[in-house]
Amino acid sequence: MKPAGEELPTGFVGRSPRIAQIRSLLNKIGPGRMPVLIQGESGTGKEVAARSLYNASPVGAFVPIDCGAVVGPLMESELFGHTRNAFTGAGEAKRGLLELANGGTAFFDEIGDLPGELQVKLLRVLQEKEFRPVGSLQRMKVDVRIIAATHRNLEKEVKAGRFREDLYHRLNVIRVTLPPLRDRREDIPLLIERFLQNSGKRYILTHELSQALNDYDWPGNIRELKNCLDRMMAFNSGPLLHFADLPTAVVNHVRGTREPEMAMAASAGGEFPAPVSPIMPLHLVERVAIKRALDHLKWDRTEVAIRLGIGRTTLYRKIKEYELAQD
Repeated sequence: MKPAGEELPTGFVGRSPRIAQIRSLLNKIGPGRMPVLIQGESGTGKEVAARSLYNASPVGAFVPIDCGAVVGPLMESELFGHTRNAFTGAGEAKRGLLELANGGTAFFDEIGDLPGELQVKLLRVLQEKEFRPVGSLQRMKVDVRIIAATHRNLEKEVKAGRFREDLYHRLNVIRVTLPPLRDRREDIPLLIERFLQNSGKRYILTHELSQALNDYDWPGNIRELKNCLDRMMAFNSGPLLHFADLPTAVVNHVRGTREPEMAMAASAGGEFPAPVSPIMPLHLVERVAIKRALDHLKWDRTEVAIRLGIGRTTLYRKIKEYELAQD
């Protein structure tokens, strides 16, 4: 039996209860042929889930279709193919992606971006198991499993009139909702370990870097985490990765969340929390130094100014600026 944190056939790394539920659901519905709707934020692994469903019963081809990549009249040709001379520039007949997926699985990525006129045609594929290539008078029968994915809330899209309600119900036979990475933080160390292993080199993270990676919210989810690690490894030959190797967005987030904590410690005259960076805001360091000196010298402002090497006027201004008060 594989360890709980090891990547299972479903392709998901993690020990969290949410991921365990996803694995169980994918294993149950994978061998079937019913349509599946996969929802989740960008970067949560929707295509991984779709491929996992296909791999449970790998019959025919797995054909990804990016609904946001091709727009306009070419999209219909990409999906359904066209006959020779069906339109200007169509010198040869072309098979569409749905025909290529016949007998297998068609994965409609970002189905919420599919134009309205093509939503009607996809609905017919689901209902009648057939489609008509552009320029053809003959309909073609097709046996294809439809898996659709989106980061949008399709229920809201239906209410707003941007997505067909009948198509939504046809796709939403089985729904899989993938959790964002911030809701399964216990899986972050396992994902980091897997990505570092896949690099083929040996890397070690400092404690402050590990803490920062675990504390960050990862709005881009697993994709953003992988890109972050790839960037750090590209700019650092290793084996030790440091906090300073992080992208600016992550550094700024960590400093922004830690600064209030340091400010509270400063106002209370306490110690700084364990730093996540070798660089701390100067005003917080100054505030702690003044507060400690005042408390140690029983608020003898003259003596404090002398010991700190500043003028009394400067000291009074700093006390007011930092809202310091005698305990």
